[in-house]
Amino acid sequence: EPFSKEVLNCLPPADFQVTDELIKEQKRKDFRDLCVFSIDPPGCEDVDDALSCVKLKNGNFSVGVHIADVTNFVKPGSPLDREAAERATSVYLVNRRVDMLPRLLTTDICSLRCDGKDRVCFSAIFEMSPDAKVLKTFFTKGVIRSRAALSYKEAQERLDAKTDDEIGQALQHLAALARQLRERRFQDGAIELESGELKFELDTNTQLPTNVFQYETHFTNNLIEEFMLLANRQVAQEISSVWSKLSLLRRHPPPKENFMSSLVELLEASGVKDFTYGNNKELQDSLNKVEKADDPFFNRLVRIMTTRCMEEALYFCTGQEQRKDWKHFGLAMDQYTHFTSPIRRYADCVVHRFLSAAQGFEALPRVLREDKEIVDCCAHLNYKNKNARDADRASVEFHLYQFFQRRGAVVSEGVVMRVVREGISVAVEEFGAEGIAELEEKSWGVLPEKQLLYGRPRTKFQGFQINVFDRVVVKIEADKDDLTKRRLKFTFLGMPSHLPDGSQAPMPEVADKEAQPP
Repeated sequence: EPFSKEVLNCLPPADFQVTDELIKEQKRKDFRDLCVFSIDPPGCEDVDDALSCVKLKNGNFSVGVHIADVTNFVKPGSPLDREAAERATSVYLVNRRVDMLPRLLTTDICSLRCDGKDRVCFSAIFEMSPDAKVLKTFFTKGVIRSRAALSYKEAQERLDAKTDDEIGQALQHLAALARQLRERRFQDGAIELESGELKFELDTNTQLPTNVFQYETHFTNNLIEEFMLLANRQVAQEISSVWSKLSLLRRHPPPKENFMSSLVELLEASGVKDFTYGNNKELQDSLNKVEKADDPFFNRLVRIMTTRCMEEALYFCTGQEQRKDWKHFGLAMDQYTHFTSPIRRYADCVVHRFLSAAQGFEALPRVLREDKEIVDCCAHLNYKNKNARDADRASVEFHLYQFFQRRGAVVSEGVVMRVVREGISVAVEEFGAEGIAELEEKSWGVLPEKQLLYGRPRTKFQGFQINVFDRVVVKIEADKDDLTKRRLKFTFLGMPSHLPDGSQAPMPEVADKEAQPP
């Protein structure tokens, strides 16, 4: 839906500039002399966050997490604010982005881009010891001028090369601090989960997928994650200490027993014993113990399956939940919120207003002084976020279908995720695809309670036995018999074969006369 004229009339002029008068009037701290830079996916336009890191004379570090000051332009109760609240979140599909705010804000005036222009920000400044302990924290409105906009890969290359320029030194310091923050989080019980995110290459003319691959991550992804988590946690503590009954935080309940017990049954069927999950630390320890050094896909698959057992994280009003229920299970934090992505999440805009009022920059908007309003806001945010996730998932599934529709049938190796009555649920790492390969009852005996199948006597599959987490060979193709559902069709072909030297035999090619050239 395009933005209405009423909404667009709320925007600042396209040639908006940060002036000295504005800095003085809004009592902003001037960070323009700091080496501030951003790290994002390649081609990112809506840059929410940037970092700075300076070594102090006392040996500590001053770390700045600078966040786009979106609420400086989105005034409470304005048509622009009401529209952003209704949309609640930007929606990221494979081939396009549906913005929460107009592009003038998301990709220009609010975005902390590196284009020589000054940008207003809301900054969290931490004095940290060399062992990554937070010694002092303060929050302030500020102004920055970004020195660089790096992709995760570019930042990793600078980090690995140990470049000695200002950005390189800052990266080295941030990396050392991030490693310790990360290690400490996992010691506290944070869980390292896996989503199995896919990326597509699209034809520039048709926007049809020409290639699909697993999203590649670097340590710099973790670096950014650690400082965003740190800022979000510190902001949660700050606003809830001031607005104990009104703050908008984010909680994550423990997983449901029936989901986890089902996962344990699958693992036990494959020989994994003593997989316990009494608390988050116990679950993380179990995930670490189950890992196989020679089978990284198995390790990823177990974490993906564990992720699917998790409850959804939810926004909530602190006055509506007991303190013990504020916790975030996955992150092992007593208090957590969203502060670092206000360009694409309305929840962060609400949190910015709480923090701004707590720091004395402006009064708390009247609409945030009533817990009922915040409860209703949280319910809407949770609903819209779920819809956005569902849309993202549906977009990925549709483009994966289109990919195989164009490419034709492919033979690949997969891993059995579960034995079901119809056959086997298979995950294929090469294409990030999942589906059920149906097996004929006359040829196969199925024992779902034991998570195994066996080839029936006097069939070509006699002597075969398939267990959960076994590797199998399947044919994957777009299901052309039912075009309404646009599903992938999986066909079981057998077990992986090996050459005399012990190496795995290559997968056979499959001809598909109806396939279009990629």
